[in-house]
This record gives sequence, structure tokens and C-alpha cells, in this order.
Amino acid sequence: MRNLQRKQTSLVTPLFIFFSSFLLNVGLAVAGGEENPFSPKAHLIRYWNKEIRNDIEKPSFLLSKASPLTAVQTAVFAKLAAQNSLSTRLPEFCSAAHLLCFPDLGPSLESHDKDSSFSGYVDRNFTNYGTDRIGGADVFKNYSPEVNIPVNSFRSYSRHSTGHDDKFHNYAFEGNVVDQSFNTYATKTTGGAGDFSKYAESVNVPNLRFTSYSFQTNGREQNFKGYSVNANSGDQSFSNYGKDGNGAENDFSSYGNSSNVIGSEFSSYQRTSNGGQDTFTAYAFDGNNPQNNFRNYGDGANAAVEKFTSYRDQSNVGDDSFQSYAKNSNGEEIKFSNYGKSFNEGTDKFTGYGKDATGHSIGFKIYGVNNTFKEYAEDGVTFSRYTNVSSGPEESANKLAFSGSLVKRWVEPGKFFRESKLKKGVVMPMPDIKDKMPERSFLPRVITSKLPFSTSKASDLKKIFHAADNSTMEKIIVDTLAECERAPSRGETKRCVSSVEDMIDFATSVLGRNVVARTTESVSGSKKNIMIGSVKGINGGKVTQSVSCHQSLFPYLVYYCHSVPKVRVYTADILDPNSKAKINHGVAICHLDTSAWSPTHGAFLALGSKPGRIEVCHWIFENDLTWSVSD
Repeated sequence: MRNLQRKQTSLVTPLFIFFSSFLLNVGLAVAGGEENPFSPKAHLIRYWNKEIRNDIEKPSFLLSKASPLTAVQTAVFAKLAAQNSLSTRLPEFCSAAHLLCFPDLGPSLESHDKDSSFSGYVDRNFTNYGTDRIGGADVFKNYSPEVNIPVNSFRSYSRHSTGHDDKFHNYAFEGNVVDQSFNTYATKTTGGAGDFSKYAESVNVPNLRFTSYSFQTNGREQNFKGYSVNANSGDQSFSNYGKDGNGAENDFSSYGNSSNVIGSEFSSYQRTSNGGQDTFTAYAFDGNNPQNNFRNYGDGANAAVEKFTSYRDQSNVGDDSFQSYAKNSNGEEIKFSNYGKSFNEGTDKFTGYGKDATGHSIGFKIYGVNNTFKEYAEDGVTFSRYTNVSSGPEESANKLAFSGSLVKRWVEPGKFFRESKLKKGVVMPMPDIKDKMPERSFLPRVITSKLPFSTSKASDLKKIFHAADNSTMEKIIVDTLAECERAPSRGETKRCVSSVEDMIDFATSVLGRNVVARTTESVSGSKKNIMIGSVKGINGGKVTQSVSCHQSLFPYLVYYCHSVPKVRVYTADILDPNSKAKINHGVAICHLDTSAWSPTHGAFLALGSKPGRIEVCHWIFENDLTWSVSD
């Protein structure tokens, strides 16, 4: 018996000493600032060392995006994910895991009977604000300026008011991923005016919704001036705007000017209204690929006047759809002047336009090309100076003139360049390579493996991340899932990854295990002229294969990784053109086969060519990267 006790003691003592020593070392390491061996970052480093067969330095920016969750937090949130209960602790989860989540709005400001001025506010709920007001004015000036992810709700704002003015000046200026909701705004009001001046200007990914805005109003005026100017890749939605209104006047001036891929949806706008007046002046002017959809616009309206002047003029491509526009209307006057004169041809579809209308007058003056008219009104329509497709010298000269004066607005100088530019001593513009995405971290695999990631499960993701219908978060989720599920282009191999471990797996499956990840060292030189210093071609400058990874907008960090054949990868010292001092070390990739690219791709607009005729090079932007076989 004593011998057995001695044996047990002899076994327990070394184990006790081992674990005590191990835990002590862990505690000393953490206290001394070393990486906790149980952290996601430590796990990533071990995985990297196991899967990649070289000792080349790992990119610090990529390691910094490993999840900040502790082992205990990871276990707790993984359990919640498995139980479909993460939504119950979303604020805590988002904060601890460093995710992109929209805040739940604070209390409503319902009590209001005086003029007010709001400056510097953000993330507020103005539900029923200004209800039943008589006269007065509210001013939102510099509201949510330069804020990352401002979220505001104006539900039933100014409802049933009389002669009440609302002014939104420099609202959400230079915001990032803006989410604003105007539901039943100014419903059943009499008189008064809403003024949106420089609203959401220079915003990245604006999502603005006007649902039943000015519904059943009488003589109310709305002015959108400089709305979404210089904005990037967002959507505006006007549903039932001005429906059943009387004498409502709406002015869209410089709406979406110089914006990039802005989509606007006008659904049942001014439907069954009386005497409405709408003016679209310089709407989407100089824009890049604006998308506008007018569905049941002015349907059943009486004596309305609609004017489209310089609409989508001098834009690049762009598409407009008018479905059942002014259908069943009475005495409606519609004028299209200088409409759709885009630099590169867009498309315009008119289905059921003016159908079954009476007493209408519809005029098209100096109208663009590539248009489809289906089930269109047979009478009361005139076409004056309708542009025909031309490829003659005059048309070519006009396009060249447009190219010289406008292309810089659509494609930033230096964003795309020819391979010949990568030579020592060449001076060239460098685009803004700064990462515009909201900061986020990866989630540990043990959590992402329990989260849905498919369009068929989008509703589950919406529930987890508190994404309301038609919200910005819903669009973020749906758009990224759709892009990840999109069929690869010719010769492309693609995968969306939600962890560095997944990225390593994909890169090594394409390139083998002797790989290296590279990115441009910093953003120094951005938006300036630079001089190219020493240049090195990866793999001796030979045609090779690489895996490039670009961030996608999603609640947690997701990268869209893809491999395309026939590329050359270069590294280059970037110098100050005056002092010749080194200011950066860049990574560039040159695509040698562009035959599968769209003819409207910005590269061809900037470089003046067509798919398959030239190679196209670009820098690797901040927080993006490219993998290649190690030299």
C-alpha cells in the first residue's frame, strides 16, 4: 500500500511541477508583453509556421488583424454561436471582437415645441420629432461630420406639422458607411420646406432611405442640393415619396454629382399626387456608372410637371430604368433635356412609359443613345435632336475631349498604369492607397465555423447582427455574400476567407507551401507624384501566378482572395521626386491578360484601350496583399 502511495506521489509531483511551471511562464510572458500562447494570434503564428515552408518575415499588418478575443471569450462566444444566441449579446460581442456593428439607437427625442439647432450629433433617434408643429425651423448643420458609421433615424419627423422648415446642411459630411432612415417623414404636412444641402457629401458607402416621405402633404417643398456629391458606392431609396401629395415641389440639384457607382430607387414616387412639380438638374452629372430606377413614378398623378435637365450628363456609362412612369396620369408634362449624354454609352429602358395617360406632354430634347422603349404612349410624345450612334471623326474628337477633361474624376490618376512605368527614374502619380474600410478583426475559426455564410442563410446573419430590412447592414451582408458566391471569371480561382488560416490554406492550395505574402509598406506618397527607384521582378520578372486578397465589407473581417493566370509581380522603392529620398516600398501587380475584363472597366477608361489589347498594372493598397511563390 505504501509503495503504491509512493508511486502515485512520484507521478503527481512532476506533473504538478510541470503545470505550475507552465502557468508561471505563461503569466510571466503575458506580464512581460509577450504573446499569450492561448491567444488567436499565437495560434495563427503556430499555424503559419506549420503550413508555410520558409522563414520569411510575416506581414505584421496581417498578424495584427487576428482576433483580440481571449481564450475564455472565444469559448463563450463560440458556445453562443452554436446555440444561435449571439444576437442576445451583440454589443458585447462586437466590442470584444472588434467588429463592424451598427449601434442600437438611443431614446427618441419626442418632446419638441421650439426651434432647434443640432450640431455635432451622431447616432440618434428622432422618431416623432416635430410632430404637429406649427411654424418654426430645425437646423441640422455639420451633424455627424467625419464620423465612422453614423446611424440616425428620422421616423415620422415633422408629421402633421404646418409651415415647419427643416434644414440639413453638411449632414454626415465625409462619413464612412452612413445609414440614415427617413420613414414617414413630413407625412400629412401643410406648407413648410425640407432643405438637404450638401447632405452625405464625400461619403463612403451611403445608404439613405426615404420611405413614405412627404406622404399626403399639401404644398410642401423639398430641396436636395449637392446631395451625395463625391460619394462612393451607395444607394438611395425613395419609396412612396410624395404619394397622394398636393402641390408638392421637389428639386434635385447636383444630386449624386461626381459620385462613384451610386444607385437610386424611386418607387411609387409622386404616385396619385396632384399638381406636383419635380426638377432633376445636373442629376448624377459626371458620375461613374450611376444606376437609377424609377418604378411607378407619377403613376395616376394629375397635372404634374417633371423636368430632367442635364440628367446623367457626361457620366461614365450608367443605367436608368423607367417602369410604368406617368402611367394612368392626367395632364402630366414631362421634359427630358440633355438626358443621358454619357461619355461611354449607358442604357435607358422605358417600359409602359405614359401608358394609358391622357392630356400628357412628353418631350425628349438632345437625348442620349442606346435606349429601349416598350409599350410606350403613342401620342403626346416628341423627340428633338435625339442622338444617334456615331463613330465618325467628330464623335471620336468629342470622346477624346471628354476623356481629357473628365476621366480624372472617374478614375484617380495613377490607379492603373502600364508596365513600362515600373522603371527607375519614372515620375508618375500615386493614387490614394489608404484603406477606406472600417477597422475590423478576423474571428477565430471556432466561431466562424458556427456562423452561416451563404445567401440562403442571409436572414440568420441579419438576426445575429441586428440588421433591419432595407438597412445598410443588410446590404453589406447580402452584397458580400453575393460577391463571394459569384461564379469565377474566366481563368479565375476564388475564395472568400474569414481567417488568416483560411487564407493560408487557399494560397498554399494554389501556389504550394513555399509562399510569401507581400503588401505596400505604407501609404506614403499617396495622392502625390512619386519617383520609381530600384525595381525587382518577383521570380525574376517572369510570368507567374499569384493570389491577391482584398478586403470585403462585412461585420467581421472577410477577404476576397483570387488567383488569375498570367501576371507579373514587382516590388519597387518609391522616392520623393524632389529629394530622391526613399519614402515607401511598393508592391505592384501587372495583369497581362485583360481579355475577360469589362469594356467599361476603369483601367481602359484611364489608359485609353480595350480588353485584351494592353496589360494593366496597379499597386497593392493598404491592408490588401498578394501571395506568390518565394524567390
